[in-house]
Amino acid sequence: QPQLVESGGGAVQPGGSLTLSCVVSGYTSPYYNIGWFRQAPGKEREGVSCITLADGATNYADSVKGRFTISRDNPKKTVYLRMNNLKPEDTAVYYCAATIWHGTNCPPAYDYWGQGTQVTVSS
Repeated sequence: QPQLVESGGGAVQPGGSLTLSCVVSGYTSPYYNIGWFRQAPGKEREGVSCITLADGATNYADSVKGRFTISRDNPKKTVYLRMNNLKPEDTAVYYCAATIWHGTNCPPAYDYWGQGTQVTVSS
């Protein structure tokens, strides 16, 4: 079964940028979809973006469109989330997750999760 490890979180000022990485190992199917989620203290987990490993199709939440970019490097088994123009409301623990999915939108649920990485946006 897949294992996912996130990295790249940290503290940044408003307007700054960060790139999160999610290394995905232990999978054989080309039909995995990788999603990025975030959860702020006291709030529900929110889907941010997702990408299909096979063809690179992407989807974004309205709250991050135009600021965040998801991409993948299949030989490196890594999915990235480039976050630009960060805002204080982007502060959260960010998780990546994986599931097999054949649809064009983000899956309704994911089976495998990473441990999360903290992103703090503050002046």
